Amino acid sequence: MTDGWDWRQPGASGAPAGTPGPGHPPGGSPTTSPYGGQSAASPWWSDALADPWRDPYAPAAVVIPAAPMPGTEPEPVTDPDAPRHPKLRQMLLIPLITALLAGTLGGALGYAFAVRGGAVGPVLGAAPGPAPALAQRPPESLAGVAERVLPSVVTVRMAGVAGISEGSGFIVSADGHVITNDHVVAGGTGKASVVFNDGSTAPATVVGQDEESDIAVIKVTRTGLRPVEFGDSDALAVGDPVLAIGSPLSLANTVTAGIVSALDRTMQAGEPGGPTRYYAAIQTDAAVNHGNSGGPLVDAAGRVIGVNSTIKSLVSEGQEAGNIGLAFAIPINQAKRITQEIIGTGKARRTVIGAQVGGPGSNTNGSGVRLGAVEPSGPAAGAGLRAGDVILRLNGRPMTEPTDLIALVRKYAPGSVVTVEYRRGSTRQNTSVTLAADAK
Repeated sequence: MTDGWDWRQPGASGAPAGTPGPGHPPGGSPTTSPYGGQSAASPWWSDALADPWRDPYAPAAVVIPAAPMPGTEPEPVTDPDAPRHPKLRQMLLIPLITALLAGTLGGALGYAFAVRGGAVGPVLGAAPGPAPALAQRPPESLAGVAERVLPSVVTVRMAGVAGISEGSGFIVSADGHVITNDHVVAGGTGKASVVFNDGSTAPATVVGQDEESDIAVIKVTRTGLRPVEFGDSDALAVGDPVLAIGSPLSLANTVTAGIVSALDRTMQAGEPGGPTRYYAAIQTDAAVNHGNSGGPLVDAAGRVIGVNSTIKSLVSEGQEAGNIGLAFAIPINQAKRITQEIIGTGKARRTVIGAQVGGPGSNTNGSGVRLGAVEPSGPAAGAGLRAGDVILRLNGRPMTEPTDLIALVRKYAPGSVVTVEYRRGSTRQNTSVTLAADAK
């Protein structure tokens, strides 16, 4: 092995003395080697002696191979790594396979998206979390109130000559008494059926009804009933939140929300040819429609404070009425008292003041209600009232129409004491009247 420098001295070995060493052409003049020695100029390359792979004994000659003899050409050698030109079969086969693979993949993706009902696009919204269970609703929330009251609300169906009358009702005793409206069961055969909130049904019978107050009581035979909790309708204030629950338009278990819109809204209602009903109602804007009749109106604590009874509408007489945010409920204090009387005696007492309103000279231009006659031994006469007196206020409630006095008097139970402000001539006076029950 050598680093390319001819280290041999002339005559040392190999060539005889005087013979040019490797890299010294015969007769040539020496030149200076890159390593500091003398060397002859190479006719092939200038740094031959510095080539680490050069054989120092190889002759500096170019060997030209002889031309091959005819018929003795060597077998051609093919480089396996050299690029080849594709054949026609390959040119056709590759696009065909590519098209088949692309079609298969596209069809699979399309089917997957079609099954999932979606398309490639942005994902909207956050990942859904677990929905809160109904039992987790706060008891004071609307959902919590509805959860407690719905099991006590029923759909009431009564068969009659004209067909089946349908309304709502609510359970008031564990032994199966149900409050509803008189107009729901009026004209029926006395046999009714109720549908509970779970969809089950049971037969019911009419216990009694009061036409003028529009309250009726039916009874169903079933165990495990949950009665409602009663509130105090006299403690209500305008603006209190309320829920109306029932079966409007045969849509069972419907809950609508609103507020108390007005109190002691005097109502005169009744069907043609039927009794005239008077009551000082709770007005609400909760959505109430046909079928809500007899259902409960409850406060924010889930206590029943009224019985949904009637609505106001803009339609003409005889047309189907719909909700316009004016619904009226019988105060529960009045309905509860009448229900107890019906259960206890089969009928309800009617509260009276012992005077008649209207008649000649009864027009007061909306400033009070004039008494047309006073029963000699009635409550009004006992309080010093006389015919011709104008009742201005009853328990602080202004009187503008004869309906106001009748409805407000019937709101109270017989034996209740009310204050009456009246005008006799030009003098205003006050008195206390102990209301009584009608002799009928």
